[in-house]
Amino acid sequence: MKRALMGLVLVVGLAWPAAGQIRKAREGGLLEQDPDVVYLDRHFDESFELVVVKEAPVYSDKAGRHRLGTLKADQKVKLEALTERAYRVRGQGTRDGIAGWVPPWAFKATWEDADFVAGLKQLYQRQQEVKKLIAAREVAVGMTLAEVAESLGQPTRTQVRRTGKGQSGSWEFIDYEEVKHYVAVPDPLTGVVYQRLSHVTQEERGKTRVEFADDVVTAVEQSESRRGGGNVRIIVPPVVFGWWGN
Repeated sequence: MKRALMGLVLVVGLAWPAAGQIRKAREGGLLEQDPDVVYLDRHFDESFELVVVKEAPVYSDKAGRHRLGTLKADQKVKLEALTERAYRVRGQGTRDGIAGWVPPWAFKATWEDADFVAGLKQLYQRQQEVKKLIAAREVAVGMTLAEVAESLGQPTRTQVRRTGKGQSGSWEFIDYEEVKHYVAVPDPLTGVVYQRLSHVTQEERGKTRVEFADDVVTAVEQSESRRGGGNVRIIVPPVVFGWWGN
């Protein structure tokens, strides 16, 4: 199984459709929905299918407290979301169509790959790290540019280099703060000197520079005043499910 794509993107070699590429973050951000759930349509353009190998209970909630019905065996269902312990799927119940949370033991992939579950767990764990970074307005090596924009907003400056092999460049985010300037003015009657506001300037407080290649962050440089000179964080690059069959 291949482990790198363009030298940067970690690949879990599952036989999902070829166009299963990373989807850019939608307007509103990752944090609008349940933070414990990874919604696949937020990250991929293709829908994913699983084979139901055993009848299984379907629940309305991820914790499995409220049962909706039973998922029939020997069918393909659409995988919509996942947590560490359950998958949200849409398929055929014993009576009618049904959608809800089902335990993972009921499924296998529509392809032969022993790393299927490991790949989904890795995707889940990565997205939880990304959500924490975005909530803290932080960036890390391995994030996508869409995730960086969701965390820090639009860059102050951009530099992009395009070649036949791909795209690289850098984004700069500059923090400014208002600085008030005063002048000493004597009171004409009493002679007492007081401070009077003369003007306000915008001065740079700190800067973060993000280098990237093929939309994935490869380096982060932060000024001392912005982050206190802390270590640059690193996360697993985006998990891309691609077709590596014949």
